Amino acid sequence: MESSEPVRLSCSVKNYDWGCQGGGSQVAKLASLNSGAGIDPQVPYAEFWMGTHDSGPSFLQQANGQNGAPEDLQGVTLKSWISKNPSVLGEEVLQKWGYDLPFLFKVLSISKALSIQAHPDKELARKLHATHPNLYKDDNHKPEMALAITKFEALCGFVSAEELKEVLHHVPEIVELVGTADAEKYLSLNEEDETGKTKSILQSIFTQLMSAKKDQVFEVVSKLKNRLELQSQQARELSDKEQLVLRLEKQYPADVGVISAFFLNYVKLNPGEALYLGANEPHAYLSGECIECMATSDNVVRAGLTPKHRDVQTLCSMLTYNQGSPEILRGFPLNLYIKRFVPPFDEFEIDSCFLPKELSTVFPAVPGPSIFVVTEGSGNVSFRSNLKGDPLNEGDVLFVPANTEISLMSGTGTDLRLYRAGVNSRLFKAQ
Repeated sequence: MESSEPVRLSCSVKNYDWGCQGGGSQVAKLASLNSGAGIDPQVPYAEFWMGTHDSGPSFLQQANGQNGAPEDLQGVTLKSWISKNPSVLGEEVLQKWGYDLPFLFKVLSISKALSIQAHPDKELARKLHATHPNLYKDDNHKPEMALAITKFEALCGFVSAEELKEVLHHVPEIVELVGTADAEKYLSLNEEDETGKTKSILQSIFTQLMSAKKDQVFEVVSKLKNRLELQSQQARELSDKEQLVLRLEKQYPADVGVISAFFLNYVKLNPGEALYLGANEPHAYLSGECIECMATSDNVVRAGLTPKHRDVQTLCSMLTYNQGSPEILRGFPLNLYIKRFVPPFDEFEIDSCFLPKELSTVFPAVPGPSIFVVTEGSGNVSFRSNLKGDPLNEGDVLFVPANTEISLMSGTGTDLRLYRAGVNSRLFKAQ
């Protein structure tokens, strides 16, 4: 088989309860078109995985055998195929990460909040995997980036010191849970205080909050809900964060994650904007649909807004406790039709391509592997060994080997939208 040829993939779908129901889910639509499977209107479709992770592997649909003869590769995982054709990764990727993709590509459809969580750095990931391999299945870190397809909401990182002081002044339920001593310590901080001192007090407050007993949390969240609903009825306009807290309470009644939302930045992305998350940063995706890319890992440390296992002490001890608004990426143009989003992580970047009908563009050859997913429309894809091209339709996923130029043309009656995940281009510039 010619290892330099792009191959089509059949990819995995995840049906978590926070996903969007049935045909209303972009994930459901893509998964159905990709695999030919039907859509169950009663099932939540949450994640569409494209890559080599064992928890959601991709499989080769077909490829060309020797002398151009068709070869049936259904049932062969992308991971096993790469291990037999390592040159598809490119020399630099092979040297740095070995015989596997360093990134995992996903589409997410979110109808209710995901857990308040963080992903461990490499050192902690190795420790957690060694001590609790059933809970933490990888020894790798998991930096990630979400690129909004629709309007998208998330909690991400701790609010600024100024905003947190406002919270401690105006949300008495928090002080009731954590006690007045640390709250007053934080309120007395000034700009001259050392960063380490500020982080230490914030860690103490947040740890006490997240560690509170269930009966205390139940009582305090009930008080908070009743107070906000009463004030709303009395014609006080609730803040965006207060409205969010009431929404989270309906999704996860009496959960400590409801009240901890006051500590985190409430971020609203428009389509085409992206948010990246480093190791040990608290976050929770809330609603909307996005393209997501991350280092190849499925490690998650959870502490709220979830029925799953919570590891509160690990989460509270691992966080950076950095404060301030997260950076929003809007991408930079590679040409008229392609934008690139580059986070500060070597493992990945994302390209977004919107190609109006009857136009063409080129993705230049890059020294690392890529995965393409078509989310709208149809067209044609061609490359050096197939200059006539193949049809390209919504739901198609392609693995493209290193050093392979891809040419695209949109259809005569339809625009074409697709996304590419690849190794961060800064890695190759540094060589």
